[in-house]
Amino acid sequence: MDTISGCPSWSSNLVYRSAEPMARTLITHSYFYRLDPKQWKDARPYPPLGTLQVAALLRSKGHTVHVFDTALSEGPAALGPVLRNLHPEVLVIQDDSFNYLTKMCLGVMRDAALQMIGMGLDAGCRIVVNSSDATDHPEVYLRAGATAVIMGESEEALVELLAAWETGNAWRMLANVASLDDAQLIIRSKRPVLRALDDLPLPAWDLIDTEPYRARWNASQGYFSLNMATTRGCPFKCNWCAKPIYGNRYNSRSPEHVADEIAMIQELHRPDHLWFADDIFGLKPGWVQRFAQVLEQRGLRIRYKIQSRVDLLLESDTIDALVRSGLEEVWVGAESGSQRILDAMDKGTRVEQISEATRLLKQKGVRVCFFLQFGYPGETEADVESTIRMVEDLMPDDIGVSVSYPLPGTPFFERVRAELGAKSNWTDSDDLAMMFRSTHGPAYYKRLHRYVHNRYRRRQALLHLKGAPPFRPGKAIAALYYVPATMIEGLRLHLTSRS
Repeated sequence: MDTISGCPSWSSNLVYRSAEPMARTLITHSYFYRLDPKQWKDARPYPPLGTLQVAALLRSKGHTVHVFDTALSEGPAALGPVLRNLHPEVLVIQDDSFNYLTKMCLGVMRDAALQMIGMGLDAGCRIVVNSSDATDHPEVYLRAGATAVIMGESEEALVELLAAWETGNAWRMLANVASLDDAQLIIRSKRPVLRALDDLPLPAWDLIDTEPYRARWNASQGYFSLNMATTRGCPFKCNWCAKPIYGNRYNSRSPEHVADEIAMIQELHRPDHLWFADDIFGLKPGWVQRFAQVLEQRGLRIRYKIQSRVDLLLESDTIDALVRSGLEEVWVGAESGSQRILDAMDKGTRVEQISEATRLLKQKGVRVCFFLQFGYPGETEADVESTIRMVEDLMPDDIGVSVSYPLPGTPFFERVRAELGAKSNWTDSDDLAMMFRSTHGPAYYKRLHRYVHNRYRRRQALLHLKGAPPFRPGKAIAALYYVPATMIEGLRLHLTSRS
């Protein structure tokens, strides 16, 4: 039997720690990389950051805290032995709200969560669930057996809920808590989101075994990356973007607090790279400049990637400060090369800004990657071609292609609600189903996904044939495949659009 810190470990994913006894609490989550074939093949898994944040907070309040990280497990059945051996009084299924895939409420992950609720019931636990999907559909989880669902941001509500259970006080009236009473759904008032993020303890990075993550990263990428977050929320109004947990408020940790966590992670886990999972990194004026200063003052050297907006990147010396602090890669929501579609999305950016930000970032040696979205209502084939030509002209270092996905609580969802069919969630992240009526049918957008990638790879290969730096013979040779493949996919796409 393996042991960790002198205590029995019942799974390679379980790290056993204890604080002063209050409620014996097992904290876990329901995102399983193996159940999402696309993400498992991509082989760049991250630990459940939001789960570790909640674990740290409960531990600081005196609870006996155990963390079972399901991310690399085979499936929800892995929870069974942990429950049998730890006998927790409370099971908290706390999904990582910094993982954008949990916001999409993938069907396979909902099924996993419901199975875990059933196991918790069999083990005699009180069960608390917090996730984007549970916030949108609390009754699904409550009717499966959860005692309570915490709506939105969970920390304060979870602390109050466990305290009420400890003392026997009434708990159904707590803000952000949903429950069933005589089969009737009860949802109480919503509490304000946390603003003083520096008051939270640093995530419980000591309660997780990162070596399986390191092994998978090194095998697929040749380096090891861990995840952090410096902010919560996003103030922008893209009408397809859901914010079920942190809302439209934007609150930031101080650069000093972030540096404390970087130092801790480096000491505990020695990552080669960091991924800042913020919706928008460094929006607060002067933040990235101060961040660079703090890292320099403390002698902290990092390599990292972020998500940002092209308009923000063009402000004053933002790019220079980011580069100085270690930025290597930025993903921007380019979405479309058609200004008409960007305006329809309420994106608030211009195609010209995408071009300018890409140019400036590349000049500084930063990798630039585009999120692209197709199938937005009213998009024409000319709009699609504008997006593909933008990609070919700017040649980002990577692209992520998706189709418009109606998330509950968004203006976009309300716009297409009447057109939604029985399928309301993707099964996994490679599903790419169109869940409303768009210009073309679902088969067209699945074909378009492949065609866009072929056009991109063809352009990449042709540039390498012309000697574009850095020259990579393998990418140049790829022209032999992508030139004919693109022609074939283009013909198939044309035929699909006419069917």
